[in-house]
Amino acid sequence: MKIIKQIAILGGGPSSLFVFKRLVESGHTDISITVFEKNQQLGTGMPYSHDGANDEHVTNVSGNEIPEIVTGISDWVKTISKDTLDKYHINPSKFNDYKVLPRLLFGQYLNAQFKLLLQQAKDKQIKHEVRYGCCVTDIIDHPEQEMVTVVVNDDEKLVFDTIVICTGHNWPKKDEDKIPGFFDSPYPPKKLALKLDHPVAVKGSSLTAIDAIRTLSRHNGAYGKDENGLINYKLNPDSEGFRIVMHSRNGLLPAVRFHLEDPHLSKTDTLTPEQIKAHREGNGGFLSLDYVFEHDFKLPLKKKRPAFYDEIKDMNMEQFVDKMMSLRESMDPFKLLKIEYDEAEASIEQRRSVYWKEMLAILSFAMNYPAKYFSAEDMLRLQKTLMPLISVVIAFIPQSSVEELMALHNAGLLELICVGDDSHVEPGTEGATYYYTDDKGKKNEQRYKTYVDATGQKHLNFEQFPFASLRENRVITPARVKFKSSDEGLQAMNDGNDKAQTDGKGNYYLNVPGITINDTFEAIDDYGALNDRIYVMAVPYIGGFNPDYSGLDFAEAASEIIVKSIFKDEPATIY
Repeated sequence: MKIIKQIAILGGGPSSLFVFKRLVESGHTDISITVFEKNQQLGTGMPYSHDGANDEHVTNVSGNEIPEIVTGISDWVKTISKDTLDKYHINPSKFNDYKVLPRLLFGQYLNAQFKLLLQQAKDKQIKHEVRYGCCVTDIIDHPEQEMVTVVVNDDEKLVFDTIVICTGHNWPKKDEDKIPGFFDSPYPPKKLALKLDHPVAVKGSSLTAIDAIRTLSRHNGAYGKDENGLINYKLNPDSEGFRIVMHSRNGLLPAVRFHLEDPHLSKTDTLTPEQIKAHREGNGGFLSLDYVFEHDFKLPLKKKRPAFYDEIKDMNMEQFVDKMMSLRESMDPFKLLKIEYDEAEASIEQRRSVYWKEMLAILSFAMNYPAKYFSAEDMLRLQKTLMPLISVVIAFIPQSSVEELMALHNAGLLELICVGDDSHVEPGTEGATYYYTDDKGKKNEQRYKTYVDATGQKHLNFEQFPFASLRENRVITPARVKFKSSDEGLQAMNDGNDKAQTDGKGNYYLNVPGITINDTFEAIDDYGALNDRIYVMAVPYIGGFNPDYSGLDFAEAASEIIVKSIFKDEPATIY
């Protein structure tokens, strides 16, 4: 059969898995697919390989919350070796889809699923190739020929009709290799296998911070159980000075994972593309954040949790966030963690959701794709007000991580300090110094011999996009959103917001992280034209237009949109 479209997928992690799956299931067999993977294993990406996990790290989702691939986890668990089962203390006869998994084991599952998809492609006679050990170092677009050149390992050049950039997480190093005891991220976690006899500063209190804590704690002590079956922790004799100090701007820990009424967070009660389109047409092309908050969060609560809805029905977004954050901030974070742990245990046992948290997760997912249509004013509100609450509430700490955090805290070895928005860190000759103002207004300056930045995957800017030719030839452009009010834009500039700018024609814009993409993840060039040869779903570089991305759910939804666009089918979701 004649090949009419040659497609390259750059990266072989979870996002690549879902794109490959959609291509294989598309009904098109007159294609060739080439997957470029810099490592020797497909499916795992960073989070589910040794680049992002050790044996002690677990997923924050259970099997029933994972999008369908080929086989379910509970069925797959029955096929793995006894040695692997024993290593992770899994009894397949007692395993069910409501359990979380060790991340490395989940990586094995994703790898097995990718292999099944490769077999499906072979059975359907779809031409495909996996290029292991291949690092894509540049991409060159040829608009006249409607082709794209992929440069591999700075040497080999291959030409394709379409490419999908699925390069996944990126953790740039700035000071890590120059300063002993300074870590720009906790990944790969093997670098934190350190025996220490002094306090460790951890920046952040998110799931990334918990990853760092799980590793550091194991190399300086051991977890056990007391006579009541509760987890406890004891230091090693040579780590008597070890403890961990988390530093958080809001002084909060993430919420605990609970039972989800809808494990796939489907959007049946949220705004339809048609409703969003009609709203934008009547709102100067902008999507109102208040409109989304009302329809995608508050109104579904009216139907499912009317008592809670009555409490918040007259609140705007800022008032609601202030209420929820005030409740959290008024309590000691570890006392709140214990309360939420008990609440989550009851939720799981009774199979009853903590519904406002579930709806907040749905809101986050539903607004992610059309966020590019928010005005700059609303984008600033989103960044300042709503995203801090979302980042805390929908992180979903697994129960085992909560038990370890409480054990460390009960042993006097884990502390959380609220450092406020004016805090900053300065690298030293060893480790770093933390500067912050505490909740009593006192300025503090604390030196640490070991410092770990664990604030999670940062939204990276246009200048950090890894493929120089696309940047230099303006095939891609920096992302920005427009101010609805020119007066607001001018005021932002006068207030010193260095992200605000004007085009000199009375229009004002807010620069946001990453590059410009359209609704189908196609790159947008310097003239505002879409490029139907280049699709970008590498999350660090589209964070301005997709401010909250949610792992496998994001990959599944984005892959459907992209593959439908590649074949010019009706888009799955279009705003």
